[in-house]
Formats: sequence, structure tokens, C-alpha cells
Amino acid sequence: MEQLFKTTEEKMNKTVEVLEREYKAIRAGRATAAVLERISVDYYGVPTPINQMAAISVPEARTLIIQPWDSSTLKEIEKAILTSDIGINPQNDGKIIRLNFPPLTEERRKEIVKEVHKKAEESKVAVRNQRRNALDDLKALKKNNEITEDDESNGEKKIQNLTDKFCKEIDNVAAAKEKEIMEI
Repeated sequence: MEQLFKTTEEKMNKTVEVLEREYKAIRAGRATAAVLERISVDYYGVPTPINQMAAISVPEARTLIIQPWDSSTLKEIEKAILTSDIGINPQNDGKIIRLNFPPLTEERRKEIVKEVHKKAEESKVAVRNQRRNALDDLKALKKNNEITEDDESNGEKKIQNLTDKFCKEIDNVAAAKEKEIMEI
């Protein structure tokens, strides 16, 4: 039964980690290399992440510089950025690619905050699904007479406490991201 709690907690923790990773990729007006994580470039027939093909630096708060190790890949990197959903036009000077992040409008910030809340709610749903699966496993243990009714009751409380803890953590992560977006 302890293994059930441990597994459930690990799954819920992973859900929060995935949410945090998704939030890093959301462009909040500041230049961050995380916006490039989901973009792959066709490099000799293999989809390759940009950070494995180039040095990425942030010289200023709103500027990102991509310097490929192989200069012949500049055009491919530029094309991949243009076709992505980050909404920034790359500037290619023949040696590096510069991405200038424009300041966000109030309207765009509100749209991003809605997206943040949507992702948070999806994560809470995932946590609740993990709770349901754990409760089903508890019922199966009880049905097979592997645990007592008291063990089942205590297990349900423990799983509910885990669910509450991770839902609160998701709310905190979302609130921090919302604050970051609205402050800029």
C-alpha cells in the first residue's frame, strides 16, 4: 500500500514539473532560451533542437542571440523559427541570428494569463485523474481482502491530502507565472 502512495505522489509531482516546463516556454516579454526548446531544425535529415546546434545567449533583457556552431545551418534555424509559433521574426546577419522580443501589450498579457490558467486547470485534472486511479487501486486491494476497511479509509484520506497538496502547488506555480507576466 505504501508503494501505491509513493507511485501516486511521483506521478502528481511529474505533472507539476511538466507544467513548470510548459510555463518556461511561454514568452513573457523577456528573452529566454526556453522559448526555443520546442523548436527543432532539420539537420542532415534529423530533427535537432536548436540548443544542440548553437550557442544561445541573452545579452539584454529583450534580445536573444543564436550562434550556430556550423554556420551552414543559419538558414535552416531561421526557417524553423519563422515557422514556429513564438511570433518573433529572426534577424540573420550571416553569422548570428538575433531575436528581439517586443514588449507585450496589455491585451496580449491577458491572453497569456488565460493560457496560463488553462494549463493549470489541465494539470489539476491530471492530478485528479491520478487520484481516481489510486482510489480504484485501493478499492481493488480491499476487494481482494489485502487491506482492511480502516486501511482503505485512511488510504483515501492520504490520497486526498496528496491531491490537495499538489493542486495547491499548481495554483502557486500559476500565480507566480501570472505575476511575472503582468509585472513586465
